[in-house]
Amino acid sequence: MTTAAPAPPSSTPPIWPHCRHGATAADPVGCRGIRVGVHTGCLAHLADTDRDAYLNGLTPGADIDHRGTPITEDLLDRLLTALHDPTTRRPHIGTAWFDGATFIGTAWFAGAAFTGDAQFGGVTFTGEAWFGGAAFSGDAGFARAAFTGDAWFGGAAFSGDAGFARAAFTGTAWFDEVTFAGAAQFGGATFTGTARFAWVTFTGDAQFGGVTFTKDARFDGARFETASRLGPLVCGAKVVLDRVVFDQPVTVEMAAREVSCVRTRWASTATLHLRYAEVDLRDAVLEYPVVVAARPDPFPSLSLYSYDPLSEVELSGREPGVRLTSVGGVDAAHLALYTIDLSGCRFAGAIHLDQLRVDGWCTFATAPADRGRRFPWRWSRRNTLAEEHHWRVRTARHATPGWTAPPQGAPELPPAAVAALYRQVRKSLEDGKNEPDAADFYYGECEMRRHDTTRPQGERVLLTAYWALSGYGLRATRALAWLGVAMAVTIAVMVLWGLPADDPKPTTTGRQVTIGHKIVLTTDTPNSVNPTGPPAERVTTERLEKGLRVVINSVIFRSSGQDLTTTGTYTEMASRLAEPVLLGLAVLAIRSRVKR
Repeated sequence: MTTAAPAPPSSTPPIWPHCRHGATAADPVGCRGIRVGVHTGCLAHLADTDRDAYLNGLTPGADIDHRGTPITEDLLDRLLTALHDPTTRRPHIGTAWFDGATFIGTAWFAGAAFTGDAQFGGVTFTGEAWFGGAAFSGDAGFARAAFTGDAWFGGAAFSGDAGFARAAFTGTAWFDEVTFAGAAQFGGATFTGTARFAWVTFTGDAQFGGVTFTKDARFDGARFETASRLGPLVCGAKVVLDRVVFDQPVTVEMAAREVSCVRTRWASTATLHLRYAEVDLRDAVLEYPVVVAARPDPFPSLSLYSYDPLSEVELSGREPGVRLTSVGGVDAAHLALYTIDLSGCRFAGAIHLDQLRVDGWCTFATAPADRGRRFPWRWSRRNTLAEEHHWRVRTARHATPGWTAPPQGAPELPPAAVAALYRQVRKSLEDGKNEPDAADFYYGECEMRRHDTTRPQGERVLLTAYWALSGYGLRATRALAWLGVAMAVTIAVMVLWGLPADDPKPTTTGRQVTIGHKIVLTTDTPNSVNPTGPPAERVTTERLEKGLRVVINSVIFRSSGQDLTTTGTYTEMASRLAEPVLLGLAVLAIRSRVKR
């Protein structure tokens, strides 16, 4: 008995006639596999002789249509053996229609060549699916396919469009070294296992809108030649973009726990809209402006039927803010940060930090509020760099609870290097008109210079005095406190020793010169008499008022005109020098906090 050759499927095949094998009252349809030729059964339910005849009639490059058919490992092996090309030593398939089919066990298509379209829409792979090294000359459709086991596409080549929209990958998805010459459509797909796209080349558009990754999504070394958008997508673990190349302007939209961009290269402008993520930009290459911004609200799903927010259940319980961990090795001249948490960011190794753009509500690490061993003193509340935290933890004599320990592998920087970082970031903040935060970074720079043992001792002594008196001209309270102390000491000295016992009264004496009838008058002021008696008796309201007048005039660089003892004269001279300086430091500190 011979079997008629199957008619080649059209480009838009009609609803296929079902095999209906095993139909029951509960399931009147039964098997949904398409019938083979003139037979009433699908490939799985043909009689053995009819199946053998059909398979023997196939030649390499033939079109096949087995939509809805349950295909076992043995049956698939027989089918591909019939299509085996002895010249290339690989299965050669023309147009392949497997929509709605179920592959039971391992589906082995490794190395197969599809010279026509390959349609696997809605297919269920109950075991591993092997397409490694396969070549798809036409379009390849895996929309809504369910990969229960691992899916292996490593080394495959897609010459046309590759559609994986709304596909479900339960195991590991291997797309390493795949070439997508056309559009790669993964919109709405879900990856429960690890997804690997390492060293993939996306020549056409790469559509990952609405994709959900439960575990890591690895794009190591991938190249996006024309893609203008990557995402929006959600990843419950880590998105790895290490050594990825973006050739065209691109917008990256991701909600993930971590986003690694180590050695990533942006050959054009880029905008990274992120949520929840810890971002690592070490050694990234920025040839054009790149913006890293925190997105305040969830991404839209971009579904054809809904514009609802993309589900972020994989990230529940985390704060949606974005934290930058490192920009080491980056040329920051093209980097702009918007509303990013920089409290743990390591700036060491970056160049052109003075040209870094810091906009929005970017936050830095702060000095600890714990007094520790400094009681009754405490640390000044100020913004800091993570590198200062690491240095203080490593330097035992400066260690205080509240400073953050360095992560493993963080370089050990001397105070001079940390001071340089403070200086560059301060310049960036000043250029952005953020004077208050720039003032904190000036404080940090002076702190590191004060602790830098390579600097001259005299400079360090001067910085220590500057810190003690006014917090480097940035602590108005400290300067005013010292001013109050200086005024109180001056008043005390004046009352006790500086004011004479009594104000000297000028005495006028004269004599008459008879020749010429002249009278000569001379006015003398007696020397001030030092007060005597017990100190308590010298403290009177009158003497306090006089002392206060002398001090207030000294603060504003004026002479009181009060008669003073020798001690009082020198005390007034000292106060006229020191107290206006302290007042000026307090004014300078206030100005640094309100300057715009």
